[in-house]
Amino acid sequence: MDYQGTLQKMQTELGNPIQYYLVFEDSFIHVNQAIGKNFSMEFVGYQCLNCGQPKKIFRQGFCYDCFMSSPAVGDWIMKPELSTAHLDIEDRDLEYEKRVQLQPHIVYLALSSEVKVGVTRKTQVPTRWIDQGAIQAIPIVEVPNRYLAGITEVALKDYFTDKTSWQKMLKNDVSHADLIAERLKIETVLPEEVKPYFLNAPQLYNLDYPVEQYPTKVTSLNLDKTPNYSGTLAGIKGQYLIFNDGTVFNVRSYEGYVVKISL
Repeated sequence: MDYQGTLQKMQTELGNPIQYYLVFEDSFIHVNQAIGKNFSMEFVGYQCLNCGQPKKIFRQGFCYDCFMSSPAVGDWIMKPELSTAHLDIEDRDLEYEKRVQLQPHIVYLALSSEVKVGVTRKTQVPTRWIDQGAIQAIPIVEVPNRYLAGITEVALKDYFTDKTSWQKMLKNDVSHADLIAERLKIETVLPEEVKPYFLNAPQLYNLDYPVEQYPTKVTSLNLDKTPNYSGTLAGIKGQYLIFNDGTVFNVRSYEGYVVKISL
């Protein structure tokens, strides 16, 4: 069966295992059902996720013009400590920034390759952890805005990485760690204004991915260089499709690409 549409990050549903969906304009694929089957993908063109025009994608699914102007990709997205909406200071669009920044945020520890610290809006729990391929995650603090979450993350970068080794994550080469114990060491090193928000006995999340076969060596599929690919789908983890020949495809990296998929 053939499907065609613009790639956006896969939608997920918490379960054992996690359920994945590729959602297009007028159809969707329940990707779990394609595991063990032949999966062909052809690059057709571009469609900016912001303006909808068939313009070459620059970053994060946006064309160059939209990436440089849209408030949805301001610097504070990747660096929450740069958030200023709580001070009534605009970056690109204060109304948008208040809506996103002035809501509850979680700072967490997650285990995807090694223990990492990160920030997410409370509404994105547990989606954020699924998207990074974490097998476990635990909240540390819940704060009322993105700025407080950002300064917490900065303080904890002295003790934990804020990056995931995607190769290790995909090979399921995950360092063992006790997230509950690691979390309890943190309270004393939190910024003073954040200490009142330290969570007591938060839930430890365990995440199970639909993978039949983890690769021993990974090769990334680049749609610009290889516009046609076909292989047997062996699993899904994070936002990656894993094929039985060791090829992996990061759906998130190709948002805004129009593709034709045959199953």
